[in-house]
Amino acid sequence: MAEIRVTHLVSIDQLAERLGTSVRHLRRLVAERRIPFVKLGGLVRFDIAEVETWVDASRRPATRDLTLPATRSRAAGGA
Repeated sequence: MAEIRVTHLVSIDQLAERLGTSVRHLRRLVAERRIPFVKLGGLVRFDIAEVETWVDASRRPATRDLTLPATRSRAAGGA
């Protein structure tokens, strides 16, 4: 018999708020099967642990140094 794993599932509204994105964007990711989700009947739910792993795997390193150079002041002849 299959092992039942207890997970913390959240709704699409809850996940959108947690990730700081729109529900529409998450629905598109689900339709394209680009984000892990669970379908329970007609309900779409998300396992928080799986989504956090997905976010971590989606991280991209910076391609250049993102520190800003010191700005010149107007008194010193800046623009």
